[in-house]
Amino acid sequence: MAKIEQKQVVVNEIKEKLERATSVVMVDARGLTVEQDTVLRKKLREAGVDYKVYKNTMVHFAIQGTQFEGLDQYLEGPSTFAFSYEDATAGASILNATAKDVKALEFKAGVVEGVVYDAAGMKVVADIPSREVLLSKLLGSFKSPMSSFARVIDQIAKKGEGAAE
Repeated sequence: MAKIEQKQVVVNEIKEKLERATSVVMVDARGLTVEQDTVLRKKLREAGVDYKVYKNTMVHFAIQGTQFEGLDQYLEGPSTFAFSYEDATAGASILNATAKDVKALEFKAGVVEGVVYDAAGMKVVADIPSREVLLSKLLGSFKSPMSSFARVIDQIAKKGEGAAE
């Protein structure tokens, strides 16, 4: 297989991931130990996030004409990419949690649902709770007033029964 054909296979692989991705996070993972990298990859895999090192030139060709085209300006130096498919903040959250313990892991940039963020912006996105956590908080806030209302109605009904006797 010619060199260009081999490169096209990699570009097509990246394009396929981009088509399904809701977000892509770029990090510089130089300096991670094998053990740290293995633990990080396991956490990302369990969250349904693809994590892979690609050559910047391959990514450059793959992102052309996509919502991820804004990453082009950050394609310098070693880059590792985390592709999130369901929860747009999953990859960023896991990487951020790891970066707090492993100083060698640094955000470079990312795209979440079509919006390009620099390293500082990705840290902010990473602190956003997951969709499930936000929904459970919302439902919890609904439950409290409803249960209070039910208790009040119950007390009124019991008073009404006592007065009728």
